[in-house]
Amino acid sequence: MSIAIGKEIKHPKTVGTKLTPKEYEEIAKMIDMGMFLSVSDFLRDAIRDKLKATKIIKLRDINYEDAKKEVLGYYKSYNESYDYEVAEDLELDYGLVCQIIEELEQEGRLSGING
Repeated sequence: MSIAIGKEIKHPKTVGTKLTPKEYEEIAKMIDMGMFLSVSDFLRDAIRDKLKATKIIKLRDINYEDAKKEVLGYYKSYNESYDYEVAEDLELDYGLVCQIIEELEQEGRLSGING
């Protein structure tokens, strides 16, 4: 099977790994129970689950004043949001967002916006 990405064709990659005897036995039991077709099937499924569960956080390099404007704009658009959602959606450092929110609240600029 080949996967087309843009005009480039990507071919599946084969990787090797070592399992402890206990890990292999546990996987073999699940295969015997019909949960998976093979060790490879189990590993593909485990990798997919891990990739879904792992999120890479990308942070932008932005000055404080611009970040403050974006946070205020975010709250004007969404009214209520958790601080971690603001940080994630704007790709800003969580600590920076918390600092900005605190400052905006002290300035009274968030009253009436986020509840």
